[in-house]
Amino acid sequence: MSTTTPTPGGGRRGDTPPPRTGGSEAEVLRGFLDHLRESVSAKVEGAPEPEVRTAGVPSGTNLLGLLNHLTYVERATFLGERVTDWQGTFRAAPGDGVADVVARYRTTVARANDMLDGCADLGAPLPRPRPNSPAPSVRWALTHMIEETGRHAGHADILRELIDGSTGR
Repeated sequence: MSTTTPTPGGGRRGDTPPPRTGGSEAEVLRGFLDHLRESVSAKVEGAPEPEVRTAGVPSGTNLLGLLNHLTYVERATFLGERVTDWQGTFRAAPGDGVADVVARYRTTVARANDMLDGCADLGAPLPRPRPNSPAPSVRWALTHMIEETGRHAGHADILRELIDGSTGR
């Protein structure tokens, strides 16, 4: 459900409230994570080039890079993929457009959710393709991804507003 609220300056924004989830801990955690995932990918979707990859702050952070980074965090956290250059994940490849990065993120999220569908015990370690690699619990991984995605969704809100004035989630 989306509500429209006035913004300073007279514009309007669509804002989606937190999700209504089932009552179990897993349903709540996954519901909030999926809500944040959709919020952050929607911030990138439709953003114009070259602004989507232009740094909006002195640190060099840009909208496309944030979603590219979150793709790598999802892969590392849920799928056990190894990342050797975390700073490099904040930059999308020059040939990757908005649609490419959004599609790659959504594909990664679908793979992560497929893996999570097989995890009935939140206290159990995540399954890992590399048996000698330590794995966090499913609960820890979900909580971490809510924090990580929420933090970067806030960054994305600000960067998108700086690009074209778009607000809301």
